[in-house]
Amino acid sequence: MTISFIGHGYVGLVTAAVFADLGNTVWVVGRSSEKIENLKIGKPPFFEPGLKELVQRNVRAGRLLFTLDYRQAVVPSEIIFICVGTPPKARGDADLTSVFAAAESVGKSLAGYKVVVTKSTVPPGTNKKVSEILERSKPDGASFAIASVPEFLREGTAIRDTLHPDRVVIGTTSKRAEELLLELHASIDGKVVLCNPETAELIKYASNSLLSTKISFANAIAFLSEKVGADAEKVLEGVGLDTRLGRSFLYPGVGYGGSCFPKDVKALIAIAKDYGYNFSILTAVEEVNEEAISRFIEKISRHYQ
Repeated sequence: MTISFIGHGYVGLVTAAVFADLGNTVWVVGRSSEKIENLKIGKPPFFEPGLKELVQRNVRAGRLLFTLDYRQAVVPSEIIFICVGTPPKARGDADLTSVFAAAESVGKSLAGYKVVVTKSTVPPGTNKKVSEILERSKPDGASFAIASVPEFLREGTAIRDTLHPDRVVIGTTSKRAEELLLELHASIDGKVVLCNPETAELIKYASNSLLSTKISFANAIAFLSEKVGADAEKVLEGVGLDTRLGRSFLYPGVGYGGSCFPKDVKALIAIAKDYGYNFSILTAVEEVNEEAISRFIEKISRHYQ
């Protein structure tokens, strides 16, 4: 199958390289000529274990191709993935500027029938807006279906996470698009969840927010353990032995961070607010997270006084 990825950031490049290694012809569209030229000789713009070797192997095999030209990538592709950044705005909601710009460029390049997939983390309803942009910008005679296939990659294990995910979420209302995406993911061994785009969009936010909640809960138990004289590690070990809960992400520390958890928690709070719902649990998760950071700084300060 021939597919393309819009964006050569963490998600786009890793996923593109994995699908190329599975035997597909994969185009990657970028905006920086310097980065594209480096990628053509197998030099990724960031480090991820095993990625450089994966890129180089598939560049040499002619399966992984890089371009600045949307049309060069989109025209031969059956499936186009939008994998651009959605950074938080001041209020916490996702900035979708790059997603919509990519959708417009894809739309102008459409020819024949294509499946356009949003892999970027986006709020519910985004794929409908992408569909509107594609419809408005596409040439006469071109047709498309939309889908949402969110990513669940972790830095350091991204290649393994792509090949062996816990789940593959495919959100679309098009049977033809669903069949094409199932065919593409046939070599990926995660449990497949089929749903509509809004469900797929929300799954990503819900997943990261629940993991963040576990981290903040662990820190709250650690705060209380200090006050009552309990061993927080043993308390959480005892809790984690319950198979309904598990120990994963149930460890106290300086709180959650990274590129996804903080922005996704803020975004889900903002999404809820847009629909008139006060997501007070997640607001508390944020508050505990801030407290964990300040408590850590206080402990370090006391230690060196």
